[in-house]
Amino acid sequence: MIRTGKKFSKPEMSRVINGDIVLDDNNDAGPEKVRLDVMMTEIFKSYNRSTLQKFIKDGFVKVDGETVTKPNTKITKDVMIDLQVPDKLKNADVEPEILYEDNKVIVVNKPAGLLSEGKGEYCPERTLADFGLICHRLDRDTSGVMILAKAPETQMFLKRQFQDRTVHKTYYAVVCGRPKLDEARIDLPMIRDLKRPTTFRVDANGKEAETFYKVLDAGDKYALVELRPTSGRTHQLRVHMKYLGHPILGDRVYEGDKADRLYLHAGQLEITLPSGERKTFKSKLPAEFRSVLR
Repeated sequence: MIRTGKKFSKPEMSRVINGDIVLDDNNDAGPEKVRLDVMMTEIFKSYNRSTLQKFIKDGFVKVDGETVTKPNTKITKDVMIDLQVPDKLKNADVEPEILYEDNKVIVVNKPAGLLSEGKGEYCPERTLADFGLICHRLDRDTSGVMILAKAPETQMFLKRQFQDRTVHKTYYAVVCGRPKLDEARIDLPMIRDLKRPTTFRVDANGKEAETFYKVLDAGDKYALVELRPTSGRTHQLRVHMKYLGHPILGDRVYEGDKADRLYLHAGQLEITLPSGERKTFKSKLPAEFRSVLR
């Protein structure tokens, strides 16, 4: 006979097991204590728990006048909780260069360091999503051409082109060392690295990923290459170049030499506009991409 465990009928008992409520072994030890983030979900109902946890970790929460940065801090229900979210965003003065604009889309030159889009309910900094609807992404440290939509229907129209791979993208990167071949096709499938879940690696069991590269210029330590991906895997160009033994300069995640920025730039984007016109948008190569070779 197989016996199943009994379900707890009292919600309070489940919360004790999850660590949301702490029961004292000594009933005379004092009042019941709960986690700070749990208490805040009851007070600040306009935010979800994960957002409140972020506020706590960022130092926006005071308990009885003292800043607390650990969401699992145990408190009693009679304390005073003060939440102060700053009004001014980081990068509030950032204004991406506009390369093209009509009544449906806006094309910008994204500066390195600017997020494409924040995560969760609250983002403490300005992102490209503040300027239009996101249709595709570039990593925070990548600069270059991005197209934004002004309405949801336009956003879907543009997104579909990225999904169907009818968009042609050209990137420029400075890589460590010089590839043996002046140009080649990289056909290496990629998979998420479970040891470092925010990163990816080449793996035969991964999703197909294809990149064409061409060496444009080279110095003693670095080479300027053109990169044309036909697939759009996350970190594809960075992973492919690392696998070849030539990581991108400034790539802290994939072992590139230290530098003042990630030397990866989205230089061209060819796409069909809602009007039906096929256009190619270009962003000038940053001056440092050439100077670092000398």
